[in-house]
Amino acid sequence: MNSDPGAVTLTADEAAGQSLARGAAGTALLHIERAWTGSGSWETALSHIRQATGGPIDAAEHAGLYYGAPAIAFMLHSASDRHPRYRAACEALDEHVLRLAHRRLATAAGRIERGEATTFAEFDLFYGLTGIGALLVRHNPGSDVLAGILRYVVALTEPRRQDGVELPGWWVAHDPDEILPTPGGHANFGMAHGAAGLLALLALATTHGCVVDGQHEAIAVLAAWFDQWQQDSADGPWWPQWITREELRTGSHTQSAPGRPSWCYGTVGIARAQQLAAIATDDPRRQEAAEEALAASLTDTQLDRITEPGLCHGIAGVYQTAYRAARDARNPAIGRRLPALATQLARHARLLGDQADEGGLLTGGAGVGLALETTQHAEPPHTGWDACLLIT
Repeated sequence: MNSDPGAVTLTADEAAGQSLARGAAGTALLHIERAWTGSGSWETALSHIRQATGGPIDAAEHAGLYYGAPAIAFMLHSASDRHPRYRAACEALDEHVLRLAHRRLATAAGRIERGEATTFAEFDLFYGLTGIGALLVRHNPGSDVLAGILRYVVALTEPRRQDGVELPGWWVAHDPDEILPTPGGHANFGMAHGAAGLLALLALATTHGCVVDGQHEAIAVLAAWFDQWQQDSADGPWWPQWITREELRTGSHTQSAPGRPSWCYGTVGIARAQQLAAIATDDPRRQEAAEEALAASLTDTQLDRITEPGLCHGIAGVYQTAYRAARDARNPAIGRRLPALATQLARHARLLGDQADEGGLLTGGAGVGLALETTQHAEPPHTGWDACLLIT
């Protein structure tokens, strides 16, 4: 374990091993889930765990839920109940994660004091404080560090003024993608990098009894943001992926139609975040609206637009999100779409061929395999692996 940013020296294979997104840690998660369900062996799972943990574990400033110490901790916790020998490793990793989060919070506090805009790397699910918060909600819910992260997220819902313009607190000055320029920055709506992820974390923390001052008000602010930017169409409600400074100024956006259904940016993930918030705050009207929006995004016409198999923007993420939403839903419409989703998921999985278990969790076969495991068993995932998607 190395937490000194200047001293971390990893080979390419060692770095890849501890990537939940694209590397061995995500693949290990698949084999751990299969071992739990009996569709795979613990011998195979342990071999993949060793592959993911074979080198130094990175706990430097750039580590987050999808890379480094938090990613390995998330993976090992999924096996530790069955294999107690991993509990000591989990406890050691948890301490490193707490120290890492403490440092990250101090850095964020300095940025806030300077009046600068945040960044994806600071707050998002993949590598930021939202992702570390998701880990702590499950495995260290009573920690002062989690309370600090929740206070930080509450602060992100407070507007900040720049050049006389009021911007959302999670506004970033950079582009969402290097090939998608947003002059003046943008406010992101998605689960991975935006308001839906913030809302889901606050909602899940509330449901687990982890609440700080201003948390309910922050949930209300985020819910109102989605109300403000909701678009209606024949295919149901939808939201833009992000808005630019000019769109914020005019109160209208240039995205002319809903994007494809997806967990990361689409209606599926945004509606699940709102459903979680409604459950956490006992708001049946919002829950009903969120479930109607999610169900509308699961029609055959919408699903035919999905061309990828993976969790991030493919059918696996849509299935897993819909599955979790259906378990909590008042409305049976989402559950009725699960068989069609499972069929499409299996079709996409067959197209992967020899790469079925490769490519990591987010866009590769490991994520597809994990969603397939969900389709094949009556009980929810034993490992709770989909907590890394902020959908449970």
